Formats: sequence, structure tokens, C-alpha cells
Amino acid sequence: MKRILLFFIATSALLLSGPLLMLGSDELRMGQSWRDADRSSVALAPRPSHESRAVVQVYAARAFSWRGIFAVHTWVATKPAGANHYTVHQVAGWNHPPLTSRADIPDRRWVGATPHLLLDLRGAQAAEAITQIEAALPNYPYGVYRIWPGPNSNTFVAWLIRHVPALDVELPPTAIGKDYIGSALFAQAPSATGYQFSLFGALGVLAAWDEGIEINLCGLVWGIDPQDLAITWPGVGRIGFDTREP
Repeated sequence: MKRILLFFIATSALLLSGPLLMLGSDELRMGQSWRDADRSSVALAPRPSHESRAVVQVYAARAFSWRGIFAVHTWVATKPAGANHYTVHQVAGWNHPPLTSRADIPDRRWVGATPHLLLDLRGAQAAEAITQIEAALPNYPYGVYRIWPGPNSNTFVAWLIRHVPALDVELPPTAIGKDYIGSALFAQAPSATGYQFSLFGALGVLAAWDEGIEINLCGLVWGIDPQDLAITWPGVGRIGFDTREP
């Protein structure tokens, strides 16, 4: 019993060490009212008046309030060729139904947190992706929202990446919910470069060329990414030479 208790304590310390470190991050908005949060553009998306070609972008930003200690929120923005505005596709708990596609600022701060650009497609590549995205959206299978273990905003973006071959993007390990695959136990990794086992997004293992090896315990992910010479730490994300993670 003592060994089991020590193992439980050590595992809990490992899982929570990253989130505790995140308490000092400037991107967290602990105690701040969502009504007063900055939602301005960070100038990562080209203005439609300056870019006539099709554009597709995928973003991630720290989730609001205490949720940002553990996870990021992800979304997809599209602009067909010649369009004068962007459409933002995302899932949020306060929307009914949770999935919306609305004209919006693509690179706005997520309730104060700075968005990070994960993918930027232009021209013919973006046009192909938009066609595939518009065909896939009506088939999104989840009409409910759950913060943990999913389906949530990251479940949606991971699902979209799986169903849109033109979206060649790797979601950060802090995108809790990306591993929720419903009642299925096995699926392709979101990057389509490997496979994963997942038990309702709360427990699982992923092995893929892009993501590396990830172990999911209660939605928190740790692992190793040999391709980028990096390790994955729960709450923090990828640590190493690759600096893409928000």
C-alpha cells in the first residue's frame, strides 16, 4: 500500500508541476472579468484589403481564467479569395449549438490571452482547404460542450484537421480535448502521421511522427518529441528547441 501511495503522489506531482508553473504566466487572466478582457487584433492575419488571395489560419491561445493553467483554446479562420472579411469557426461553451461559423476578427486576443499562429495557408492551398472545411463542418458529430475531457473547442479543431487533408498542422499538447474521439478507442493522430488510443480523452497514448510520443493521463499530456528534440510537459506544452507552442 505504501508503494501504491508513493506512486500516486509522484504521478500527481508530475501532472500538476507544469500547471503550477503556469501560475506565473502573463497570459493567465486569473480573477479578471471576461467583460473587461482585451479582444483586439494582434496583427497576425493579413487585412482583406491587403491580401486578395484565399487565407486559412489556425490559432491557439491560453484558455480563460483557471482553465488557462492547464490548456489552450484553438480555432480556425478562413477567407475565400476576394472576400472582404474572415469567418471564424470555433466551439465555445456559451454558444448553442456550441459550433459557430461567424464573421469575426481572426487573430483577436482570446479573452485577453495572446493567440499564436499554428498554420497559415495562402492562395491555392487555402482555397482547397476552405472547400474541404465547408464540406466537413455540417458533419461535426458533437452537439454538446464539456470542458473536460471533451468534446470542447480543441476536440472540434482536432476533428476538423482529421477530416480536412489540406490542414497539415500539429496541435499543441496543451490542447486538452484534442484526444477525445467519442466512443472509438483508436484513431489517426490529428496530424495524420501516426495513431492513438484514447479512452474518452481522459486516458490514452499517441505515437506519431509530428507529435512524437504522448501519454495522456486525465487529459494532461507528457511525452517526448524526437523530431523536434523536445519534451512535452503537462500544462506547459513543448519544451526544447521548438518554440511553436503557446
